[in-house]
Amino acid sequence: MRAEALVSASFAAWPDRRFAARAGKARMSRVLIVEDQPAVAEALTVLFEVHDVPCEVACGPVAALERIAGGTIGVVVQDMNFTPSAVSGEEGIELFRSIREADPDMPVLLMTAWTSLETAVRLVREGASDYFAKPWDDAKLVTSVRNLLRLRALQRENEKLKIARASSRAEISSRYDLAGIVYASDAMHRVVSLAVQVAAADVPVLITGESGAGKEKIAEIIQVNSRRRAKPFVRVNAGALPDELMESELFGAEAGAYTGASRLRIGRFEAADGGTIFLDEIGTLSPAGQVRLLRVLQTGEYERLGSSFTRRADVRLLAATNTDLRKAIAEGRFREDLYFRVNVIEIAVPALRGRPDDILPLARAALDAMAAGSGGEPRRLAPDAEKALLAHPWPGNVRELFNRIQRAALVAGGEALTASDLALSRDPAPAPSSLDERLTFEETLKRHGGSVSRAAEELGLSRQAFYRKMDRLGIVLERRPRE
Repeated sequence: MRAEALVSASFAAWPDRRFAARAGKARMSRVLIVEDQPAVAEALTVLFEVHDVPCEVACGPVAALERIAGGTIGVVVQDMNFTPSAVSGEEGIELFRSIREADPDMPVLLMTAWTSLETAVRLVREGASDYFAKPWDDAKLVTSVRNLLRLRALQRENEKLKIARASSRAEISSRYDLAGIVYASDAMHRVVSLAVQVAAADVPVLITGESGAGKEKIAEIIQVNSRRRAKPFVRVNAGALPDELMESELFGAEAGAYTGASRLRIGRFEAADGGTIFLDEIGTLSPAGQVRLLRVLQTGEYERLGSSFTRRADVRLLAATNTDLRKAIAEGRFREDLYFRVNVIEIAVPALRGRPDDILPLARAALDAMAAGSGGEPRRLAPDAEKALLAHPWPGNVRELFNRIQRAALVAGGEALTASDLALSRDPAPAPSSLDERLTFEETLKRHGGSVSRAAEELGLSRQAFYRKMDRLGIVLERRPRE
């Protein structure tokens, strides 16, 4: 049954009738019917009310724009002509464009007779949601309106979320020291928000995530916003410590405690007294090292190697790992009691491939940092470079991104870095034996005079993992230096 058959009001009476929805639905997004013919307006109103769709009527363009300005309209259903003699649809065109100017996201459905069909099709190309010829199909019209109302509601919710996120980020940036972190993604915003929240708690925090994802930066944010921010912040890469030197490195050693110990060595825990110690790659600690660390966390007590004098350390521990400690516990490689000591609060840092919104801001930040260091103007990214950066899987995460940008900036000939300058593999994941990775390892070793420990520390690897990579890449040292 066509809705036009439901007409019952006279032309003189219809403008006085209130076509608004019931009071209980007054706050919902409503359909605005823009129609000067009372019979058509009445038919549409009855149709929408029967299907529980709130609506109201405006008899012309001026009234329509006033209603839209009120902020309760979710969809406009508009006629194309508003005077008895008009047939060209020019009035409808003007109204549609005024609506688009007032609210570019407002969905508009056009109601048209055959004389203005061509005009309606043109307006659909300009952004109208759809058009319906008179007489219309009730079911299709109601379905279309409902779908557009849902879409409009989702758009408004997204706008609210964007505003809330922007406000939250601005508040965090103004209230806390974010240690220069660069991010744009919601995933990292949640991580940063958690980091500043736990900063004041003064309890151990375990930061998990892949190598190079930014775990140390999160540790910095926690430290600079804690009550210990004015005290020492000592960083230790457990993966770079040989087992035989681990105890003396962490807890110190008296002169003569072992061969070659000619003087007193202050350990990292003693150096961090009153402050914070960041223990990276905690999963690589030896069983003996785990026992000693557990004791310090339980009692605050330790002894220097070669001494029986018990010392105390007031230190907050921030630990990080790129390994699954629960799996290591199941395999007997990590103590469960130590796990629960270091994991009072866990912060998981997502991999870069899981937060693509951060890729370009990080790349630009790397270029800005290089320019600041050299005193020159920052290089920019060409469109094809941006596309290549976004397409790359970044198995090495932020560290790989920074290294790639630095290398590309050194070889680029123009003001803008191009995709060819980046030389990124198109494979889903670059092979471990790629030339780029070999060059990275060789250059890092060269910078550190052949020291595997220091090169491994820069790349966020343990010595053992670094040696395995060297063997896989075919890198051979004439002799392995004593470290």
